[in-house]
Amino acid sequence: MVTRPSGVPSAAGTERDTRARVARLILEHGPVTASALGERVGLTPAAIRRHLDALLSEGMIEVRRARPQTRRGRGRPAKWFAITEAGRSAFVHAYDDLATSALRFLAETAGAHAVAEFARRQVADLERRYRPVVQGAPPHQRVRTLAEALSGDGYAAAAAKAPQPGGGEQLCQHHCPVAHVAAEFPQLCEAETEAFSRLLGTPVQRLATIAHGDGICTTHVSSRSLRGEGADAAGGAAGTGPAGGAPDGPGDAGETPASTLTSDEESGRTPL
Repeated sequence: MVTRPSGVPSAAGTERDTRARVARLILEHGPVTASALGERVGLTPAAIRRHLDALLSEGMIEVRRARPQTRRGRGRPAKWFAITEAGRSAFVHAYDDLATSALRFLAETAGAHAVAEFARRQVADLERRYRPVVQGAPPHQRVRTLAEALSGDGYAAAAAKAPQPGGGEQLCQHHCPVAHVAAEFPQLCEAETEAFSRLLGTPVQRLATIAHGDGICTTHVSSRSLRGEGADAAGGAAGTGPAGGAPDGPGDAGETPASTLTSDEESGRTPL
């Protein structure tokens, strides 16, 4: 998925494979430091720097400086490496243009409500598959269980404690197979958010999305589900409707205030 930079011998397959693995780790766990990457991949500092320099030259990753409150000591601020849009595109599935054209045609001929219904039907299959696993887990482990299920489908998801006051958890998706399509049709994100609420049995709020230019998709999960109280509190979120349990219309949970989140690091960055 990562193209071979100039000057690397064509026989260096393992070199390319390692570089692709480094890029994927940055996609899934970034922003991250060089030392954390080196530990995960098992490379020396010199070797990981070589791969990072190559990825930087290709435009696959970028450097971000640590925020002031994360700096330690009097030395230079730490470097964090994050995936770029070009790097993310290297992992994007094919046929995005075809899918976007199909949804445009659907919207033009049948209206926006038809696109929303299509999105719910697409998510319904995912919801049916995940429901026994997620709802079979203890309440305090359901967000993590959902993250593991999403990762199995290529979303590179992780669960973390929410930094916001009031507790709860964050569900972070570091990869979205339909991000380019969802950028034009947010109904896909809204349907997914509604499904998360029903699966977890508690209200959730989408804080950031890759489709809207954020580094990762971040969903805040109410702490009520962690105490086992979410099933009753969720109310209509767990109700039934078309497309295997989807409600009749998109919920407010998919709408993201522009000022809610400003950076990847603030949106629940998952450390290696």
